Amino acid sequence: MTVIDPDAQATWVPGTERSADTGYAEYADDDYAEYTDDADDEMPLSTRLSIADTLTLGNATCGFMAVYFTTTGVLIPHLTGSEDGGMARHSAATAVVLMLMAAVFDLFDGLVARKLRSSAMGAELDNLSDLISFGLAPAYFVAVWGMVDNNAHQRISVVAAVVVLLAVVLRLARFSCVPMRNGMFQGMPGPFGALTVVSIVLLGLPFVPTALGILGVAWLMVSRVEYPKPRGRLAVAMLCWIVLSMGLLASWAFDAPGGELLLQTGCALQVVLGAVIPLFATARRVNAFRDNRREARAAAQG
Repeated sequence: MTVIDPDAQATWVPGTERSADTGYAEYADDDYAEYTDDADDEMPLSTRLSIADTLTLGNATCGFMAVYFTTTGVLIPHLTGSEDGGMARHSAATAVVLMLMAAVFDLFDGLVARKLRSSAMGAELDNLSDLISFGLAPAYFVAVWGMVDNNAHQRISVVAAVVVLLAVVLRLARFSCVPMRNGMFQGMPGPFGALTVVSIVLLGLPFVPTALGILGVAWLMVSRVEYPKPRGRLAVAMLCWIVLSMGLLASWAFDAPGGELLLQTGCALQVVLGAVIPLFATARRVNAFRDNRREARAAAQG
């Protein structure tokens, strides 16, 4: 989920393809294609990567490291019988913080791409990075939770993890070629969905509500429910929320006084936001539809 500056948005031309949650665009006009082909022949890969691409690669790196910490700090100690509650808590918190950092990179790479020139690889890099950080990482987190939690059912957890991964894959594939209504996403954005899935797991609810909540988030990601794009004040609010979430995770990881309560409060707010935001968007759309019908009736009677 990246920030798009509507004033700087490029004019669409035939052959343009746009990624699901980003402002990157590829232009198929002959002059631009000829320019990039010549540049590709003369310039090494390192110089063809733009600043926005570097941020996108940071997104992918954070997603991979989240998988790494989930494996080495949570899964392997559990399998070898050497698990330490403190180490598992620290590693789980580190993995979630890395997903939050990936969301920060994803928030800014599109903005940078609008202000500065991006490479032709931008859209593809963004989708691949989102798949790692907001598809694979949270799905793997769910699968590991099903293995280490005594109250969880491993096979059902794996099924839920696969559903989350496929939901992100379908979202990225579908919304790469489906035009969006200006200022809105159809379906819960990938970063928001990943953080909501992780929040549901960290809440520590009984297995059945947790599994149903995870499946519900996966459905929201591929649904046509509308979510606003993070622009202006909304983008700033999202960044502040991410920083606050990192603080809550740190307090929980280091067993600070009240850290458990703070984490559960933050996770609950994340889940509530995921459910309430589309309700407001849907209500606004219904009201707009009713207003249009009233205007049409008034015009017909007049």
